[in-house]
Amino acid sequence: MLRSAGRADRRALVTLRAAGRAPVVAAAVRVLGLAGEHGAVWLAAGAAGAAADPERRAAWVRATAVVAGAHLASMGVKRAVRRPRPLYGEAPLVRTAGRHSFPSSHATSAAAAAAAFGALLPGAATVPVLAGAICVSRLVAGVHHPSDVAAGALLGAVAARAGRSWVARGAEALPDALGGLGLRGGGRRG
Repeated sequence: MLRSAGRADRRALVTLRAAGRAPVVAAAVRVLGLAGEHGAVWLAAGAAGAAADPERRAAWVRATAVVAGAHLASMGVKRAVRRPRPLYGEAPLVRTAGRHSFPSSHATSAAAAAAAFGALLPGAATVPVLAGAICVSRLVAGVHHPSDVAAGALLGAVAARAGRSWVARGAEALPDALGGLGLRGGGRRG
């Protein structure tokens, strides 16, 4: 079963990496890689949200802390697992901060941000679209196996879910739309 999963990982990576041959795609992948490095775009977004939304500033700060915590957790897992980066065919489109790939820290912080900030911006597609683009860009760049990105996204979602009630305490009331996502903290509990 693991061998079959490994072959599927390789096929998906080779297919997505081929998309990076187009100059415009390669340029976009490089920009997304830089933006997502160490969760930079998400930390900046959280700071901007806190500055622009004084009524929910505490919620923005807490959501940003959840994203940062998720990113740090992914770095810890990465150091423990020590899975090497993929070496399939073409050279990667971007340089990486480290040699290990599991889980993708870009995907972890992106998924955490999509959930945590999405709770503060219901109906806004910008955060989940950017998060998805960053996740896919790691595959097109050739620096992660698909399972690295999936595991990172799962870790980020779990971290955001774990921090949901803490984030909600920093907001007067999170919108009802969050109830369907399982992200609403339900008042002052937690």
